[in-house]
Amino acid sequence: MIFAAPSAGAQPRSAPAAKSAAPDASDALFDKGLIPQLRIEIAPANLEKLRGDPRSYVRANIVEDGKTTLSGVGIKLKGAAGSFREVDDRPALTINTEKFAKDQSFHDLRKFHLNNSVQDDTYLNELLCSELLRSAGVPATRVTHARVWINGRDLGLYVLKEGFDRRFLKRHFSDPNGNLYEGGFVQDIDAELRKDSGDGPDDLSDLAALRAACAEPDPARRWQLLAERVDVDALLTFVAMELMTCHWDGYSLNVNNYRMYFEPTRGRACFLPHGMDQMFGDPGATILDRPRGMVTAAVMNNTEWRTKYRERLRELLPLFSPPDKLLARVDLHTKRLRPVLAAMDPELAKRHGELVNELKDRLRARAANLREQVDQPDPQPLAFNDDGIAELPDWEPRSESDDAVIEAVELPGPRPAYSIQCGPSGQCVASWRRRVLLAAGKYRFEARLKTQGVTPIKDDEKGLAAGLRVSGDKRTNKLQGSSGWKSLSFDFTVREEVREVELVAELRASRGQVWFEADSLRLRRMEK
Repeated sequence: MIFAAPSAGAQPRSAPAAKSAAPDASDALFDKGLIPQLRIEIAPANLEKLRGDPRSYVRANIVEDGKTTLSGVGIKLKGAAGSFREVDDRPALTINTEKFAKDQSFHDLRKFHLNNSVQDDTYLNELLCSELLRSAGVPATRVTHARVWINGRDLGLYVLKEGFDRRFLKRHFSDPNGNLYEGGFVQDIDAELRKDSGDGPDDLSDLAALRAACAEPDPARRWQLLAERVDVDALLTFVAMELMTCHWDGYSLNVNNYRMYFEPTRGRACFLPHGMDQMFGDPGATILDRPRGMVTAAVMNNTEWRTKYRERLRELLPLFSPPDKLLARVDLHTKRLRPVLAAMDPELAKRHGELVNELKDRLRARAANLREQVDQPDPQPLAFNDDGIAELPDWEPRSESDDAVIEAVELPGPRPAYSIQCGPSGQCVASWRRRVLLAAGKYRFEARLKTQGVTPIKDDEKGLAAGLRVSGDKRTNKLQGSSGWKSLSFDFTVREEVREVELVAELRASRGQVWFEADSLRLRRMEK
């Protein structure tokens, strides 16, 4: 363990125990904090291929520290909206040492990543959080650093991270032959996730079974199915660590940056963290709100599992508070990086020191904040007035269409409204959303809206044109064409003791615009 694990009496249960991994050369790379110099050589023709198709592998050679050469490795560009850079810029890279030449490795790694850290000027977030997660028992990839050149062009310091492959799985699970899925960009398990490896079914039936368990309407049956299809205890630790490290862009809060592994011996899913470059950004971030991910949300709606989650937070608190050991790790890694940064640019090294001090301040503040939050009561269900009405301000926009125009507007009256307008693409799927915590009972979601020239998308399975629904449900209400202000409603039932529901005021259309009257968006309690 990198950090001292929680005391034996409060040790959290985590992922399935792995058999002891046999020592190999990768241990020295990561444990000794080596910072290799990697000079990548890509032929002009292959550079041109990367310019046109950056996500496909091309051949390259890598010279390490002026001595060791890997020939014919596969290299491609990686990264999403915030971190992707073109090959002629400062690209993030994935390296597969056996893509074009068998039986070669880099410090016994067959696959690894070189992250450009453009969203983390300290170069430390991924490393620190991977250490924290492994100390908590969550399978996480190991991290170090490297100095990188491409065809003699100095790209500077990179974060070197091992890949999710069979060797990684063997380190953390007793059987590495199960299905490993890559979570796409902001995609939950209801999307067609890519299967990276595994001898399990190729028809995504394991994902379908987990998805069906989350959607099971009867709570008692749902809890049974979830316990059969997901490692609930490991998931509680995973969620706790994502929220405690402020991983706003992970699975729990943004259905992003994750992998999912189905271990064959038990057939249950285990979530793996990824993309931890933007961490500890908000020291006051809540650990008590319900997570957004389909699986994590379903699990957290179980009162017993929610209680275990609260216990897990207390068990894991010593990893963060007091922060002394975490701060010591920051100092240790900063000492490793300082000579490399100084060799690149003394001013860069100085600036890095200032950024590290800011990170340490946030870690101290996070430690204090977590101490306060673990003893706070759980958020309470939404309160209704004597007429059974709850007004709902503060809606958030969301869009699956790049060109949809979503904005809060002031109509004549004055009349505040939430607007959605289709863009030129003719494929508008966009909404205003509001999450609410509700006790068991029957409810009606109400709003007044008007439309102009709305043409619905054909055969949309969730609903047509403009309308209201609850996330995860389908609707039959709709308003299309051009219409004055009209009232719509959507009835639903909460069968659990407490459940977080996401209300959706949406437009699913090929053209047109809708306005939702802000003051009319409300929830009516029909029956307790």
